[in-house]
Amino acid sequence: FAVTDKKITGAAGALKDLVSQVYAHIEKRKGSLVTGLATGYFKLDELTCGLQNGEMIIVAGRPSMGKTSLALNIAEHIGVFEKVPVAIFSLETGRQQLAERFLCSISGIDAQIVRKGLLDTDHHQRLIEACGQLSESSIFIDDTSTLTPLALRAKARRLRSQHNIGCIMVDYMQLMHIGTGRVESRQQEITMISRYLKALARELNIPVVVLSQLNRSPEGRESHRPRMSDLRESGSIEQDADVVILLHREDYYHRGENDYDKNNTAELIIAKQRNGPTGNVELVFREKYTRFENASSVEEHDGGDVPF
Repeated sequence: FAVTDKKITGAAGALKDLVSQVYAHIEKRKGSLVTGLATGYFKLDELTCGLQNGEMIIVAGRPSMGKTSLALNIAEHIGVFEKVPVAIFSLETGRQQLAERFLCSISGIDAQIVRKGLLDTDHHQRLIEACGQLSESSIFIDDTSTLTPLALRAKARRLRSQHNIGCIMVDYMQLMHIGTGRVESRQQEITMISRYLKALARELNIPVVVLSQLNRSPEGRESHRPRMSDLRESGSIEQDADVVILLHREDYYHRGENDYDKNNTAELIIAKQRNGPTGNVELVFREKYTRFENASSVEEHDGGDVPF
């Protein structure tokens, strides 16, 4: 990684030589609202213009907010519907569990029905169709739990060379360790990991989506709303990130309250965007199907499976 001055290998370029290239790029994307990789979430894509090449996007939240589900939903849209190869590096969840979550999300079948083996004929048919969709996609899953930034880089470069991956997902940053050498503190180690991942996005010129934990501060606030300063062991995360998205589900703090009227509502708080506006995106979380959906396109259902 080009982290220190001694290891920088890129050459300086004259601005006059770049102008024509930049103008051609602007002309190419003229009239398009999404200039990067579409996530499938309309308001998010509208605010960010999609996931941009060379950028590190942080998706942060407290445990059980649905960070992994959101990352998988975005990977599903990119890999299955946009037909762009995606690499998922999961340090927390095994590949078989992730594959099962993909199937539940695409088929719209309650994850508990799948786990308990309570499948009827319709469920089987929908699973077969979901398997077909996933089989035609190029989604790669690495579930090495002891993955270091250098090992991730080597694997990502190989996947980029062999399969032309267009996006990387990392779940999640705080589970990574440098692996070699001594670091003075965990904060310094997270700072190094953050810079490595940012350098990887620049090197491969693709978006790198990194999940991150938040500290306990939101739970001490009346609104429970997260802030960028809540990034756990933040170090340089908020400085290195091009985009910081904070995932918030207020209903998580109101479970069991029958009079709470915002169940299933989720919010993506775009707390930082280096090249665009900040703002909020409302989604609906379907926990049974491990998926987030556009709030504007969801109709409430009293029961049964989600119609796909």
